[in-house]
Amino acid sequence: MKIYKLLICLTVVFTTLNTTTLYAQNGDQILDGIGETGLIARYIFNGNTKDWSRNNLHATLKGEKATFINDALFDKVISLSAESESYITIPSEAVNNEESISITGWINLQSTKHGQSFFDFGKNNKSHVFITPTGTKNETGFLAKIVSDTKTYKTKPSTIETNKWVMLSVVLDIPSKSMRTYLNGVLVSETKNVELELDQLFKSSTSEKNKLYIGKSLLANQPYLNAKLHDFRIYRIPLNEAQIARIYYKALKQEDKIVNEREKKDDDLEVFSEAKPQLYNEYLISIPDIEVETVLGTLPRLPRYIKGIYQDDIKISKTRVIWPAPIDNRNVLKIGTYTITGTIPGTNLKPKATVSVKEKQTSKTPNQKLDVFNLDQVSLNTDSNGHNTKFIENRDKFINTLATTNPDNFLYMFRNAFGQEQPQGAEPLGVWDSQDTKLRGHATGHYLTAIAQAYASTAYDKALQAKFSDKMEYMVSVLYKLSQLSGKPKQAGGKHESDPTAVPPGPGKLDYDSDLSETGIRTDYWNWGEGFISAYPPDQFIMLEKGAKYGTDNSKVWAPYYTLHKILAGLMDIYEVSGNEKALEIAKGMGSWVHVRMQQLPTETLISMWNTYIAGEFGGMNEAMARLFRITKDKHYLEVAQAFDNIDMFFGDANHTHGLAKNVDTFRGLHANQHIPQIVGALEMYRDSNVSDYFHISDNFWYKTTNDYMYSIGGVAGARNPNNAECFISEPATIYKNGLSAGGQNETCATYNMLKLTKNLFLFDQRGELMDYYERGIYNDILASVAEDSPANTYHIPLRAGSIKHFSNPDMKGFTCCNGTALESSTKLQNSIYFKSNDNKALYVNLYIPSTLNWTEKNVIIEQKTAFPKKDNTQLTIKGKGKFEINVRVPHWATKGFFVTINGKKQKVDAKPGSYLTLCRKWKNGDVIELSMPFQFHLESVMDQQNIASLFYGPVLLAAQESESRKDWHKITLDAKDISKSIEGNPETLEFYIGDVLFKPFYETYGRNSVYLDVKLK
Repeated sequence: MKIYKLLICLTVVFTTLNTTTLYAQNGDQILDGIGETGLIARYIFNGNTKDWSRNNLHATLKGEKATFINDALFDKVISLSAESESYITIPSEAVNNEESISITGWINLQSTKHGQSFFDFGKNNKSHVFITPTGTKNETGFLAKIVSDTKTYKTKPSTIETNKWVMLSVVLDIPSKSMRTYLNGVLVSETKNVELELDQLFKSSTSEKNKLYIGKSLLANQPYLNAKLHDFRIYRIPLNEAQIARIYYKALKQEDKIVNEREKKDDDLEVFSEAKPQLYNEYLISIPDIEVETVLGTLPRLPRYIKGIYQDDIKISKTRVIWPAPIDNRNVLKIGTYTITGTIPGTNLKPKATVSVKEKQTSKTPNQKLDVFNLDQVSLNTDSNGHNTKFIENRDKFINTLATTNPDNFLYMFRNAFGQEQPQGAEPLGVWDSQDTKLRGHATGHYLTAIAQAYASTAYDKALQAKFSDKMEYMVSVLYKLSQLSGKPKQAGGKHESDPTAVPPGPGKLDYDSDLSETGIRTDYWNWGEGFISAYPPDQFIMLEKGAKYGTDNSKVWAPYYTLHKILAGLMDIYEVSGNEKALEIAKGMGSWVHVRMQQLPTETLISMWNTYIAGEFGGMNEAMARLFRITKDKHYLEVAQAFDNIDMFFGDANHTHGLAKNVDTFRGLHANQHIPQIVGALEMYRDSNVSDYFHISDNFWYKTTNDYMYSIGGVAGARNPNNAECFISEPATIYKNGLSAGGQNETCATYNMLKLTKNLFLFDQRGELMDYYERGIYNDILASVAEDSPANTYHIPLRAGSIKHFSNPDMKGFTCCNGTALESSTKLQNSIYFKSNDNKALYVNLYIPSTLNWTEKNVIIEQKTAFPKKDNTQLTIKGKGKFEINVRVPHWATKGFFVTINGKKQKVDAKPGSYLTLCRKWKNGDVIELSMPFQFHLESVMDQQNIASLFYGPVLLAAQESESRKDWHKITLDAKDISKSIEGNPETLEFYIGDVLFKPFYETYGRNSVYLDVKLK
């Protein structure tokens, strides 16, 4: 992997305690006001060196005489002895490719001997950063120091007392170019103009090892630390003053902890005048008022863009309008008219929408008109120049690595839960699937889906395909045997509990708990009720019903139904590609177990469960149960699918007074990927129940997210307010005001789910905007989320100026949620290129990707030959014959025209950007359709700050390649009438220059980059 330059600042922060509290949901993912996604690792040292973050970067204690002792202030702490040379090591990958690093920790110094290290992190003794609490031979006191091959930086020393607890804090804030240290939340030193490449300190490749020590120096002949330690934390964000002071005061219990309290948003983004019109709004003269209609009880769908009138021959097809976003539907509870006033950022223009509220009529929602092709009917090809596409490159990274995986590793925690012996060579997965982690088993579900998709997609290599066939058979065989143990006596006539509602607490326990440790986990599978299967016992499901929240201790849970959804989906995927009946039997058994438990729960409990932050995240359980119903025709599964309705979000309340069903935005401020799969499930419910509300819920949600919450890559989350990178912003259409979190924008798996929703909606409603979004997301997020030389992939993708992507899990041995969905995304990249009508009379060509479609129902093969997007044309060759429609997508960005020839003859067509063009005739073998859609450059602005914009060339997001980190937005000036006049480069390589700055596709960007720019027109 390439090494890229970064700049470093070390800062430690003091704070005020003013906070903004948002109670979007209950839970404790927010630790001391800081979103957990910002936390790399946390070591409390209260009896072990376990990492208490969800990243499982467990530390190792070195030295025989290090002990855990009782402490008057912190109950139990670790005591390191210098004489015994005891210290702690942290896994090397903890600091790989991070943008910034902040470190806090409590220390009770037992010796004033010079040269002791609180921590020392780096490649070696010539490239490292450390804190010494006692100073050096020449400088006494607490100070921080950076040593590199070229430069050395240090802070001024500050004296700390021995035999007294103090909190030392350091922040590596890359863009700020400063080094600061703080003692007990108070600034003690600042060194400015620190310019250093971070890769001079830390190795970025996972194959190379950093040395991360607590209590030991990387320098030879230095004394070991003689001190007591407590609560050592590493963050991937530059903590601000308020955050570190809050950590300090919370630890001393000077404030009572408020669950899910979030501090005020980080306001370090550049502030622009709200009165100054930016970008094209500077040339806007007027904008018309509009009229819309709606039905009683349902909020109107207002167009986010209206065609305005501009001066100086500026030709802009749309003007962004920001409308108020009511939290209920009180404005439409009576027949009549009312007026809504919108705003246009930076201007005094106030467009009005007159809304006519009509009598409600029978709701008309679309039927499913299209169907997908099986994965084995579509194959990816090299481009028209004979080169592998990015699609093939990413597919091969994942499929080839998947082929080398050991299924027993993915079965390890299932066998562990059922108390079974592990086969030789089996090793547990790490990260969120390790022994104590309450989400363990989630990666196994993704793995089941991935090997099913890989099997269906590898007809090009029969030996490879056979490997996936064997893996599927083995996985299902083991899971089936385990599932058959649940709720049945261990020995004939033995005690057991077959009823899922009567599962007792574990042996020797008075209540349920989530203890999964080697000594604490229950393995009495005979008491778990028939049909149960998971990588942990049923306690978490029961605890959730009783009100348990999300967290790490044994009274907390972590999204049990989320994990179950992955497993069920994977089993059904295997059943549908291979016909494995055991896979279906396992799914049916688990579905029945869930149905029996859900049947006893009142609506109030269900509402509480599904509104519980993270703990109540159920993935797409409604989708899985509806799908199981469709496969089996057993209505019990459809009943339990309805039990997973998120009533508050879907319907407003138990009386169904508003919610998304009536076009009310009920998801602002909520955890994005907790809720997007629920919407996917609602559409699946519509497919199987024909309840029109489910379609409206899905369609309204899609429209709102893509118009009011979307970043240019296609991601839809990343909030500063609420201060959690995994949440939707607190107010629609305020990405600049409330978004662009320092922790990154959008979990990659949220885009995975948005693409799934988009694809499924298109099967019902063939709007061009749906597949326009799909194209955006797959090129600029999914393809862009994979590392250059391995299947490592992103969790969050940062979009601030001078950001760099962080990739993980190259060897498929430790999965976050996004590592899991990446397995699925990259083994089905061909799944939405083509769709067919239910009656096989029409074909939809959605994406311009080199590929071959085997339309077996028509005995027709369609070969698509193109170098798109490095060429702005594609060729469709028909092999076979017959009369049918071919509907080709006219992209929204194709404003310079869309041209069609058939067998070399130019066709007269009316092609409108953002729609589909229908070509219908009796096709002959060898017919060739050529489509040409000239690319052009265009800007896409942040809705509430127009000058902050991304640059696109056709469908491709172009990122400015940065040589170093930066605090400010990258500024460019473009020609107002034709921005292409300001840009030079080669369309065939998709490399362009503005001045001396190189712009490349984001999906081919692996170093520092700027996706958003500060654009000025002249």
